[in-house]
Amino acid sequence: MKLNQPYKLKDIAALINCEFVGDENHLINGFNEIHMVEEGDIVFVDHPKYYEKALHSKATTILINKKTECPEGKALLISDDPFRDYNKLVRHFYPSAYSLKQISESAKTGVNTVIMPGVYLGNNVTIGDNCVIHPNVVIYNDCHLGNNVIIHANTVIGADAFYYKKRADKFDKMISCGSVVIEDDVEIGAMCTIDKGVSGITRIGAGTKIDNHVQIGHDTQVGKMCLMASQVGVAGVVKIEDGVTLWGQAGVRSDVTIGKGAVLLAQAGLGEDIEAGKTYFGSPAGEARGKMKEVAALKMLPELLKKLNQ
Repeated sequence: MKLNQPYKLKDIAALINCEFVGDENHLINGFNEIHMVEEGDIVFVDHPKYYEKALHSKATTILINKKTECPEGKALLISDDPFRDYNKLVRHFYPSAYSLKQISESAKTGVNTVIMPGVYLGNNVTIGDNCVIHPNVVIYNDCHLGNNVIIHANTVIGADAFYYKKRADKFDKMISCGSVVIEDDVEIGAMCTIDKGVSGITRIGAGTKIDNHVQIGHDTQVGKMCLMASQVGVAGVVKIEDGVTLWGQAGVRSDVTIGKGAVLLAQAGLGEDIEAGKTYFGSPAGEARGKMKEVAALKMLPELLKKLNQ
């Protein structure tokens, strides 16, 4: 999330009542979680596993629960609970604003775009030219659609990220302040769900076609000309490069990259990066040719065991 103007380190520290390390006039331009940070952003970190990643990320201000050496050119905000204080900052700069009208007064639609009955468009939604939005589609605040986009009935665009911190007695929700961008010539099937970024953008690239009952998690980046068949599930912060095909019921873990032109066959379960231009199968997914050989070998196992026991 980008701020409407830069804020000084001392002013941000005062908002969350914490001490800081660095120039009090150090400027902050936005907030982002660790996978999406850019120069000028604040990032929060509250686990030793991610200290180094956060300190040496593109973020120039680190909200952290440990006193440590501050990297050159950066600043620290020292908090006893960075998750809580990050949410406090998001609430301050991005207060909840709901449209109680079916089509928000701030929503904008382009030329020759058809909005069917029952559609909900939240605040600051933009939809380009020649689009068709079928009945009962819900598009949350700040989501943006390009030209020639088709969205079928009952799909939800821009719901909150599935992102929680486990406390002793509850799950604490990370406040989502990101958005969804759907580029030109995309078609999305019925009853799909595409979650907004935690603080950045979930993006669906131009020309991509998505079947019914598909879930795409927060901050995932889908490339151009991709295909996703029914019941595909993609977690958050996944990078899907151009021309990828995901067949029915394939599942993808968070924070992995699928190389350009790769194919994930039906019911595959992907838990690591995969190379471009290859076909993958199974759970855990592996290169299809090798996986098929494994299946063939397993079929021979009972007969081999029988011979060994004679």
